[in-house]
Amino acid sequence: MSFFSLSSIIVDLPYAIILFIWVYIVVMFISKYFYQLALKHGFPEHSATYFGRKVIHLLAGGLVAILLPFLFHEPILPLAMAAVLTLAVYWPHRTGKLYRWFQDPSNMYEVDFTIAWGLMAFFLWFLDKSFWLAVVPMLFMAWGDGVTGIVRNFRYKKRIKAWEGSLAMLLVCLPIGAIAGWAGIASAFVATLAEKQKYIDDNVAVPLVTVAIIVIAKFFFPAYLVSFY
Repeated sequence: MSFFSLSSIIVDLPYAIILFIWVYIVVMFISKYFYQLALKHGFPEHSATYFGRKVIHLLAGGLVAILLPFLFHEPILPLAMAAVLTLAVYWPHRTGKLYRWFQDPSNMYEVDFTIAWGLMAFFLWFLDKSFWLAVVPMLFMAWGDGVTGIVRNFRYKKRIKAWEGSLAMLLVCLPIGAIAGWAGIASAFVATLAEKQKYIDDNVAVPLVTVAIIVIAKFFFPAYLVSFY
């Protein structure tokens, strides 16, 4: 039995193309505008770079994630989009020709972001073919972490794990988690703690803990997880 059909991929293809173009516009133009705006208003370059990166989190990663349940029938094209974007953001690190408005030479966290985004969209589809179970951890990573970075940047003008950002993330993640029920709400608290720690990139830590809670709830505590499919 085939999980995917060629017809569903063909139906999804125009949406994938349109959203890929949107992501390109966000990455190459919109995020660069906010980077330059931050520099103009006196933010240091490193801080401005993180403004650019968080704009991509919000307008590319988050917006596309929340559209998955409405536009896509299968996870092949979302995974393919993420794979292409992973190569696109990894290659500048290899060549040293970074897009300085969102790439930091000291880390490759945006590469982790695209990998995690694609893997969540793909693998969680097998548990919930509506995509909603995937949307929750994807939005924690994109919108939750995006907002926390912006709040901390405005407050401290540097990348720092301050409590104001954690509170902002929790306030964003709680209503998102509520989509999935009590397990989603619990995962919002755990994801906020995962983002606050300093040892593992939060683009890895947040998806890992959130997906773990969702999978455990799906198989062992289904009463605490909303069934979408």
